[in-house]
Amino acid sequence: MKEIVFIRHAKSSWEYDVSDRERPLKKRGINDFHLVSNHFKKCQFIPDVVFSSPAKRARQTCKIFSEKLNISDFDIKIKEDIYDFGGNQLIGFIKTLDDSLSKIIIFGHNYALTSLVNTYGSKYVENVTTSGLVWLKFDIDNWKSLKKGKTILTIFPRDLK
Repeated sequence: MKEIVFIRHAKSSWEYDVSDRERPLKKRGINDFHLVSNHFKKCQFIPDVVFSSPAKRARQTCKIFSEKLNISDFDIKIKEDIYDFGGNQLIGFIKTLDDSLSKIIIFGHNYALTSLVNTYGSKYVENVTTSGLVWLKFDIDNWKSLKKGKTILTIFPRDLK
């Protein structure tokens, strides 16, 4: 059994003249993500490892979440393949994960996340919004056999306000 919690970064700010990778979070994004992480904390999901895109907004979102859930910095890995907007790199990354890992969290971007949760989940999600979380469970023993699984939970800020 394998499980992935996909989390889209919180809302970022466009008010700074920086590259896409360096865009920071917006105050609203931080507030929304506190709502989502507080709600998810009740699920008591303990990941084997957390992966994040190298983009600043994803790393900042990951930091908020990790602090909220008491996840050590040692358990967080920044991976270039997650800075993906289409989904192919991200699928390739997942399929090469070490099979000793059963529960992972990935902080990434759209359209990749919406595409993956609809391809591999059992519930249609129109859009994984900023600060959105989707938890999928797979009846597989190794990551290279990734196939359609079950959508366990979706959390979106709009549903918590």
